[in-house]
Amino acid sequence: MELNWITPLQASEKWGITERQVQSMCSQGKIPGVVRLSKVWLIPKDAPRPLDGRTKTAKLSKDRKAEELYEK
Repeated sequence: MELNWITPLQASEKWGITERQVQSMCSQGKIPGVVRLSKVWLIPKDAPRPLDGRTKTAKLSKDRKAEELYEK
């Protein structure tokens, strides 16, 4: 039986960030499909890594989304 969930520690190793950053993203709702079971966050195995809002790529992505909303 294969489980479709990973822990924040496993996600941090997969995404190359700290476990605390993953936990923070979970609590902020930045990871789609995340579930909290007691004190443990469960993250879907196929969940993509959310963009870090501090990077240039994330800021450009945010600007593009704003432009798309403005054009509509």
